[in-house]
Amino acid sequence: HLLTIQPFLALCFECLCLVLQLQSLLCPSTLLWLHTIGSQHTVGLEQATIGCPESCYCSASSNGGLVVRCSNVKLSEVPQNLPNTTRRLYLDYNLLVTVPADAFQGLPLLTELDLSYNKITRLEPGSLRELAASLKSLDLSSNMLQSLDPEAFGDVAAQANLTNNPWLCDCQLQEAMPKLNLDPSSLAGVVCRTSQPEDPRAVGEPFVFVAEDLDLCAGLKKTTDVAMLVTMFGWFAMVMSYVLYYVRHNQEDARRHLKYLKTLPNRPGRDDESSTVSTMV
Repeated sequence: HLLTIQPFLALCFECLCLVLQLQSLLCPSTLLWLHTIGSQHTVGLEQATIGCPESCYCSASSNGGLVVRCSNVKLSEVPQNLPNTTRRLYLDYNLLVTVPADAFQGLPLLTELDLSYNKITRLEPGSLRELAASLKSLDLSSNMLQSLDPEAFGDVAAQANLTNNPWLCDCQLQEAMPKLNLDPSSLAGVVCRTSQPEDPRAVGEPFVFVAEDLDLCAGLKKTTDVAMLVTMFGWFAMVMSYVLYYVRHNQEDARRHLKYLKTLPNRPGRDDESSTVSTMV
């Protein structure tokens, strides 16, 4: 009901201002005040009509769709029910810790996503997968990311900014980075806070240089090789144990059969059979 009244009020204010101005009954400052009130009602109506999330500001984008700004409003989670015409979404300077898998569903037009200056430690698998077809720019700078799960990005090819995070340079990061389209100007800002395996040469160095000089997956490969050798040795030992058991079992059966034959009364040909079995044992 309020939405139907607001256009009427705005129109009334405009008409009143026009009449009073023609009659020169009010000063220009008073007319400006009345016009501002009418404009605020109109903006409020626009925000309600497009379904802008609470604490956010929505405006029209120059190329169609909406620009949704939710910056610096102490958000601890991604707003729900974002307008499906959103083209640019700003969630910077908030308190986000994780990005859930379904955070950005239903945003087929989203081209720019700013998540910088939060406290994000983890992107859940599939959290950006829905944006693979549209996203062009992704800002994750100045968060608390230590490593990346490639499953979080899916096929997203957006140019990403990952600077100013406390990166743990390890095998997982070394395998994930080549799959991302990193902003060339931000490569020097992806710096190793620690490394695994530990190497003092990596600390404080840009990851792009560390990855060239060190194989962070070497230790994992050695561990895998050792595990494979242990497994193969275990199988070999098991097979040999079975073979030895089978041979010993057959020998015992042969001895029992020989003893049984010796207990039987002698018949023609029995001695020959006993000697044959004895030879086999």
